[in-house]
Amino acid sequence: MRYLILFAALLPVFLLLYYINKKDSASPEPKGEIVRALFYGVISLFLSLIISTPLLLFGVFTEQPTTILGALSTAFFGAAIPEEVAKFVMLWLFLRNNKYFDERFDCIFYAVCVSMGFAAVENVAYLFINYNSWLSVGIVRALYAVPGHFCYGVLMGYYYSLSRFPKPGFESNRALALFLPILAHGIYNSLLFMMRLNEMLAIILFIFFLLFCNNIWKFASRKIEELLKRDAEENIKIDNPDF
Repeated sequence: MRYLILFAALLPVFLLLYYINKKDSASPEPKGEIVRALFYGVISLFLSLIISTPLLLFGVFTEQPTTILGALSTAFFGAAIPEEVAKFVMLWLFLRNNKYFDERFDCIFYAVCVSMGFAAVENVAYLFINYNSWLSVGIVRALYAVPGHFCYGVLMGYYYSLSRFPKPGFESNRALALFLPILAHGIYNSLLFMMRLNEMLAIILFIFFLLFCNNIWKFASRKIEELLKRDAEENIKIDNPDF
């Protein structure tokens, strides 16, 4: 049973990694670098706990919010801010002086790998914690939570790439690379927490939740295609100087 739960927890992670790797098929990244980026993502989970634990101890948020304000505090200070800050730090550490970071799309690719490393450990933990209901929890998380981390990674990588290409120094984009994943992650969690507070509003909030998940996936998909297109255009110009 434990191996089945482990398989169920890791399957959505590997499917999304396969998806992003296929997108990068024209200029694939070294397998060793992919594994290293995933490991950085694993480390980011423990770094996020180092950030969030003191906030919990000092009462900035509670594990079981009972008000809308509490739901917002838990969503942002208990999850979105520490998790995305941790992933951003590990992405920065991974990409600095990295000789394989030579295309715009590489930023999205490695940001997703870091996010998937985080999501893998988190998903395994959630399914084993909910051992008696692991199947239902696993299905829900495979449909929403893991793709959510994928999308936050795309947002982070996209705006991080804008701060590096064609030249570094666009600090506003570097700020967006952190702010927008935090905002998206915070909205996602806020909707989930608020659904538990009021049964009458739960259906309406769930509709907003579905729309949010659908829109952020579409937005992330557009950003992936945009950077792939820009990389392809630049490669054509390099191969054909008179282009």
